[in-house]
Amino acid sequence: MFFDWAAQPFFTVVTTFIFGPYVVSRMATDPAMGQAAWGYGLAIAGFAIALLSPVLGSIADQTGPRKPWIAFFAVIKIACLSALWFAAPGSPLLPVILLFSLASVAAEFSVVFNDSMMPRLVSKAQIGRISNIAWGLGYLGGMIVLIFVVALMAGSPETGRTIIGTEPLFGLDPRLGEDARATGPLSALWYLVFILPMFLFTPDSGKGMRLLPAVRQGLAELKSSFGEVRRRSGILRFLIARMVYQDGVNALLGLGGVFAAAMFGWSITEIGVFGIILNVVAIFGCLVASRLDTGLGSKSVVMISLVLLCVATFGIVSTGPGFTLFGLFPLPGADSGGLFGTPAEKAYIIFGLLIGIAFGPVQASSRSYLARSVSADEAGRYFGIYALAGRVTSFAAPFVVATVTAASGSMRLGMATILLFLLGGMAILWPTPYPADKARR
Repeated sequence: MFFDWAAQPFFTVVTTFIFGPYVVSRMATDPAMGQAAWGYGLAIAGFAIALLSPVLGSIADQTGPRKPWIAFFAVIKIACLSALWFAAPGSPLLPVILLFSLASVAAEFSVVFNDSMMPRLVSKAQIGRISNIAWGLGYLGGMIVLIFVVALMAGSPETGRTIIGTEPLFGLDPRLGEDARATGPLSALWYLVFILPMFLFTPDSGKGMRLLPAVRQGLAELKSSFGEVRRRSGILRFLIARMVYQDGVNALLGLGGVFAAAMFGWSITEIGVFGIILNVVAIFGCLVASRLDTGLGSKSVVMISLVLLCVATFGIVSTGPGFTLFGLFPLPGADSGGLFGTPAEKAYIIFGLLIGIAFGPVQASSRSYLARSVSADEAGRYFGIYALAGRVTSFAAPFVVATVTAASGSMRLGMATILLFLLGGMAILWPTPYPADKARR
């Protein structure tokens, strides 16, 4: 479980809330060019992850132990994140984007190997509880680091002060972007320290085949696995459902803050606070889901989470300055001052709470859904295919949102298309057996 705690700050402070916006707004000479460069970095990483995750997972099934693979990718991730400190304003963008992309690839590959350890370590009855608690721990770790950065490290370039009015820690100069650049080494140090419990205390075993024979055998098994998964209709249906709804989940997480910033004029500070709120609620959601997953099963938790995300998506696209639910509930437009000063912004936050409650469990229980559906010996290659299913069409929802927005001129209509992915995934998942391989067994 501490693996998720160790890994999450990279996604929270580097990818989403601090370093990414810094690259787009401060490093690039033109924000549009910066956003395009960051998007290409994400696309490159996503393509590599989709292409290689099944291959590496299949090879890991043959070599047996997962820890050496996690250690190998940990070294790459830590080195790349540490090097982000040198991403000063005016520096060339390309090396920074490549470092970030390589760190993203190493992070996701580590997740594949960590996830594939679960069926060996935990009984199928307990996998859902462990998975959700681990996911909640991840959000807690990410939130702690985000609060630390926002409150004590991130200063205003104009005043040089943090949000609580103090000088940034370690003498960081916000005019040089040092507060944002420091999130790379900070996430690397956090990962290095807190990944150690997994290495020191978690059992790891396997067939122990030598690497080169394992590569040949793994590639052969991967080819047969793709043929096999077509015959295992339940698993195939689950993977397709997850591919569709995960696209919607990713788009909602990635664009919800941007939509709010454009709709209400939120600053980076307000987006950061919004992220902290989502993480707080996400921890609670994962703890509740850890019990529900054991009692009701992973499929029920995923379906409930998707319903909440649909309600949340409808809520946020129907809310704007002075109204919610497309004007059925007019709201006073007066700004009371401070963060989220208008009633409409507070309504948006309420719908955001539903996202926070659901977006952790929908991913954690999807992970346990598959873990309950495959054997320990085949977990590596199937979690590789699982990672592929989560990435192979990851461009689709953002592309549809962007295209509809551009064609209609309405951000609201563009965001509403996310509902198509969430509802489509639910429709495919509804008749899928649980566990997904139940019919075959």
